[in-house]
Amino acid sequence: MELVIGRIAKSHGIKGEVVVDVRTDEPDDRFAVGTVIHGRKPRVTTDTAPYTVEAAREHSGRLLLRLEGIGTREAADALRGTLFVIESDDLEPSDDPDEFYDHELEGLTVRLVDGDTVGTVREVLHSAAGELLSIRPADGSRTELLVPFVAAIVTSVSLADKTVTIDPPEGLLDPE
Repeated sequence: MELVIGRIAKSHGIKGEVVVDVRTDEPDDRFAVGTVIHGRKPRVTTDTAPYTVEAAREHSGRLLLRLEGIGTREAADALRGTLFVIESDDLEPSDDPDEFYDHELEGLTVRLVDGDTVGTVREVLHSAAGELLSIRPADGSRTELLVPFVAAIVTSVSLADKTVTIDPPEGLLDPE
């Protein structure tokens, strides 16, 4: 399974640098100078192309990369939207029992503490305010429910049972 570790948001400057929205907990390792990363255009193809990181630096809270062979603003602009991906088989298992990779949560059944089924985790969304579980409701009444992935609401995750148990505050799961 392919996992996204970053996305090129835009070009930066005139020498081909790109701004990367990081989607990994290990950006220093994943985007280290000399590392070959694989990128693909979203929704266009599943084929990936290799890119070698020539330089990496932080700028205003964002990651800037210079990739080998990308030396102009135009070349960098052409990469906008490119997703950097890795294979899930390449990941080391987490030592922390309360830490999960996004792909481990996607597809799990979400239940309330009383056992009622809420739906299925579609994806994990990363925002400035924290992680959210995007849930496809079991009754099909809405396209998506968003539940903050915090200990006060997500009471347990069982990969073995393929379930996430939540105890949401009143109104969180109610439509508008």
